[in-house]
Amino acid sequence: MNRRGFLRLTMAAGLILVAPRLLKAGSERSVSMIEKIEKTDAEWRNILTAAQYDVLRREGTERPFTSELNKQYGRGVYHCAGCDLALFSSETKFDSGTGWPSFYAPIEGQIETKRDFKMILPRTEYHCARCGGHQGHVFNDGPEPTGQRWCNNGVALRFVPA
Repeated sequence: MNRRGFLRLTMAAGLILVAPRLLKAGSERSVSMIEKIEKTDAEWRNILTAAQYDVLRREGTERPFTSELNKQYGRGVYHCAGCDLALFSSETKFDSGTGWPSFYAPIEGQIETKRDFKMILPRTEYHCARCGGHQGHVFNDGPEPTGQRWCNNGVALRFVPA
């Protein structure tokens, strides 16, 4: 067997061993008991700005350091910009230095998660539990007490002062 054949065989064997775990991870979802809101694409386009539509409905990402909410540290609650569901308390917000509003925990039951393979390696993507609007990704490099960083697109949120 030549070198190229050996490499192909090795890669195929590795894929056979890893694929079941990736497929299982991709199917993991958290599900909330919140009543869902469903709208047509035209209805969403009518009520959201172009930037909100791109992030919330097309799972886009805003540029870092562009959201006014990144430096918002007043007391209040961060709501989904699509359906106004309360998602994060200001008590869990911290400056991650990433350029996006970041929290160490969401309000319980208000978020649903799924696996995202858009960057090749799996990430945990999260959405509003009511309207399904894409919010961002959660990482395990945040502060205590959770050690998580819920990295949110600011355009997908609306801040309601306390």
